[in-house]
Amino acid sequence: MSDAGAASAGRAPPDRTPGDRALDAFLRLVAEKGFAAVALRDVAQAASLGFAELYRLHSDKVSLIAAFLARIDSEVLAGTSSAIDPEETARDRLFDVMMRRYDSLKPHREALRALRRAALRDPLLGLAMGPALRRSMAAMLEAASIPSDGFGGALRQNGLLAIHHAVSRIFDQDETDDLSKTMASLDSRLKTAERWSQLFDKYTKNRKQAASAEPSDSPAA
Repeated sequence: MSDAGAASAGRAPPDRTPGDRALDAFLRLVAEKGFAAVALRDVAQAASLGFAELYRLHSDKVSLIAAFLARIDSEVLAGTSSAIDPEETARDRLFDVMMRRYDSLKPHREALRALRRAALRDPLLGLAMGPALRRSMAAMLEAASIPSDGFGGALRQNGLLAIHHAVSRIFDQDETDDLSKTMASLDSRLKTAERWSQLFDKYTKNRKQAASAEPSDSPAA
């Protein structure tokens, strides 16, 4: 059977790696049937894999979601230059990175809608997806040359995740070829986040200056 024939029969082309075939099948099934209606055995059958082979790769559906997010991360990072344009601000770089993420997500919008609906109905699923989502946001920050580690990095990860959730609602309905509505929503929220970040930096700087100006309690030598 040709690749086209395999695809039309609902099976992944056999020349793909088992992991790719499993993920392709999972996304297709979730888009067609919804997350809750898809079992691992369905994925194994659609991917032309033995169930034990699939289970060695992914022991649950959350693992498949994490693999999907990692694939999108890789696509975005592959288009990231190691050279930094000194004329670009951090917001400019983050805007470019996130728009490339939405470009990569565009072919998978039906599956994404199904995953979001499932997470809204099942809070435990939403919690289980959290670590993979934060890893993705950390990767996007690093691609924009914005630190993602430490306490400050954790705040940035959660802040970007909140922006991503808000923009995703626009992205879901954005049928423009260039995702102009998504671009406008992302730009507006990043500008707001930039203003808050500047205020926070100013506040912490003033606190440090005030602390250093306080007289020491120890007696003079």
